[in-house]
Amino acid sequence: MNKNVETRPLALRLEFISLGDELLLGLRPNSHLTYIGRQLAKFGHTIQRNVVIRDQPEDIARIFSESWDHSDVIITTGGLGPTTDDLTRETISEIFGLDLVHNDDVEKAIRERFAGIGRDVTENNLRQAKILDGAEVLPNEYGTAPGMWLRKDGKHLVMLPGPPNELYPMFEEQVLPRLQAEGLIGSGQAYLQVRTCGVGESHLETKLQPVFDRAGELLQVAYCAHDGLVDLRLSSLDERSFSWQQVEEVGDECREILGTDYVCFGDHSVAQLIMQQLRALGRTVAVGESCTGGLLSNAFTDIPGASQIFAGGVVCYNTAAKVEMLGVPDSLIRQHGVVSAECAAAMATGVSEKFSTDYGIGITGIAGPGGGTCSCPVGTVFIGYHAPGGVWSHLFRFPSDRLSVKSRSVATALDLMRRKLKESEMEDVLSSMIT
Repeated sequence: MNKNVETRPLALRLEFISLGDELLLGLRPNSHLTYIGRQLAKFGHTIQRNVVIRDQPEDIARIFSESWDHSDVIITTGGLGPTTDDLTRETISEIFGLDLVHNDDVEKAIRERFAGIGRDVTENNLRQAKILDGAEVLPNEYGTAPGMWLRKDGKHLVMLPGPPNELYPMFEEQVLPRLQAEGLIGSGQAYLQVRTCGVGESHLETKLQPVFDRAGELLQVAYCAHDGLVDLRLSSLDERSFSWQQVEEVGDECREILGTDYVCFGDHSVAQLIMQQLRALGRTVAVGESCTGGLLSNAFTDIPGASQIFAGGVVCYNTAAKVEMLGVPDSLIRQHGVVSAECAAAMATGVSEKFSTDYGIGITGIAGPGGGTCSCPVGTVFIGYHAPGGVWSHLFRFPSDRLSVKSRSVATALDLMRRKLKESEMEDVLSSMIT
């Protein structure tokens, strides 16, 4: 954990306006709010209001004018593209009485991007080179619509494109540093996050409450459950009376009490931590999946540099595929069934042998909504684990809908491997102490 060096900004009101008919029609989730809210919270600031509006000039004008009247910072996303329904820049230019000025550098960047993909620039794409007079350009290396930063009347307007693959890196690389440089948000982390897995919120609170009671009322505690994890956020209500060092001491005490339920400080995924440990050990992993349909492989391949550690995955959805692709004995399946501890173990071993890896994970189960029986109901999942020290298989029950069964199976498989690696590490330490 790094020592917190925090510069607290003056209190300000920050509002966020999301533009896009597709958000209100339910065609796309408003992930922008989740992302930007999380990024700002890391530095001690909260969005006071988020409004989702249509791509209609009257809606943009009404909501933006209202927000501008009582906010210090407004962030908008969407409506900066080339088509006729992208009206954010035009509407706001009218509200402020500012001209839209053609920017040669932006046009050059647009033309270079189109040339790089072998396409001609259409006239409507050049609309994106129109910038509010007096605004700074936020270059977009990931798309064609640049962002803008306008300082006016002692306030700040930040306009960003809507596609997440453009918005997210622009926000982290350009907007956050500028907000900090302007003194609008804090310059250091506002809370210590303790990531846990395998323990529910209520049990986590019960387990750690004595620690929090000893720390006193100046310690602020919050919980967030998601994706099979529970994050614990620790912060100080008064850093002069309860320092960051004391917050870290509480975090260290929580880690000791949690044992293997402790994952990390911060927000690393379990897959990331597994990859880091396997990389340090110089070992590899492969996965054989049935009911999860490739989601476990995806969790590993989301991580840059995964090819050094993750050898490959096999989605063997039906019985024949398990036999032909992973070498699961047909006799084993006839005796125990495809949803069984024996089959999961054989899948883990088979995929490890197929890819010549040190570790293998096998998942087989019933995701539903049909296919369950009294003895093997929907949500029954077996996870097999093959390692240099042996082969294990574990039964889990996830009584839920199909997608939830799949996602919980992946989260559980990753946590199982994390714990097994931790056990192996502790055994190695004990062995070295004995010898």
